[in-house]
Amino acid sequence: MSKRRALSPLSKVWRRTLRAATGQVLRATQAATQQVVKKAAKKVAAAHTASKPPSDGRGDWIAGLTLSRSGPRRYRLFRPAGIASGARVPLVVMLHGCGQDAAGIARSTRMNRVAAREGFFVLYPEQSRLANPQRCWNWFETESGRAQEEMAQILAAIDQTALLYPMDRARVAIAGLSAGAGMAALLATAHPDRFRAVAMHSGVPPGLASSTPSALRAMRGLASPPDIAAPPVGPRDATRGAARGAASDAPSWPPLLVIQGTRDRVVARVNAGEAVRQWSVAAGASARAAREVQRGKRHPMTVTDFKRGSVLAATLVEIDGLAHAWSGGAAKEAFSDPAGPDATAMIWRFFAKHLR
Repeated sequence: MSKRRALSPLSKVWRRTLRAATGQVLRATQAATQQVVKKAAKKVAAAHTASKPPSDGRGDWIAGLTLSRSGPRRYRLFRPAGIASGARVPLVVMLHGCGQDAAGIARSTRMNRVAAREGFFVLYPEQSRLANPQRCWNWFETESGRAQEEMAQILAAIDQTALLYPMDRARVAIAGLSAGAGMAALLATAHPDRFRAVAMHSGVPPGLASSTPSALRAMRGLASPPDIAAPPVGPRDATRGAARGAASDAPSWPPLLVIQGTRDRVVARVNAGEAVRQWSVAAGASARAAREVQRGKRHPMTVTDFKRGSVLAATLVEIDGLAHAWSGGAAKEAFSDPAGPDATAMIWRFFAKHLR
């Protein structure tokens, strides 16, 4: 066995110097890493503070992300506190309008407060600026297929949250404001089996646009209404309906609530009438007597139900003096009018009847 050769004095000095230099590098690296971690922790803490639930409802404001072929999409989920073990609770999907995000529509509508009180989840899918510079949902881009892609992303967010949290997939309702209303209605007609009810606030119904230019015409109330097939109501009508191709193709859409202001200069009032016309024709419903309602000093409203027998197909709420804003929304929020009747309460009452 060979003996280990003794180190020379010069080698010993060199090794000591190397160890000292290595230690200094390691200590400097550790210090730098700690600084990076501290900065990152501060950023996370700041982001967490900024993303507290934007309402006074007790619960959690959860961030999430869905992935699809067209890219990632963020969402926020409000989970109310105190959900009983083993419970399966309803889900309300809220789609924001142009110039908003998830937190913006949550603050304006205060839907989280209602959810905390009544015990349901609220999902807020969020549009990205890459998909639309104004964060508008592309409800009108049916010709290019972008609308269909965004519908798939919203459905993916619903499926993802339903897997992670105790939601009842059979009790889902969807509502939206402006562009979000257009997307909500489009989803309800394209996937009627996924929703128990739908609410449009100041939006354009399906079938009136397939591109940006046609969307602008539709918003001004200049679009030609689509031909909606009416279901048969009797034996002889069934024969005639079959001849029109309507008997087997008549859609079964979820009940619709439409809220529209009479002073809306962004989305023409005629669009609200067109929405309930589509639902009424599709269900074979007719208008009942309109009723005037005013609560306190808030804007008065005219409410008209559209029914087939005792079954409600649609309800139209026209609010006198309301512009392009969420009726009864939080003060000082964009697209919000606190002087209007409480649209959030109206929507939940409408949904609650169909989510039982």
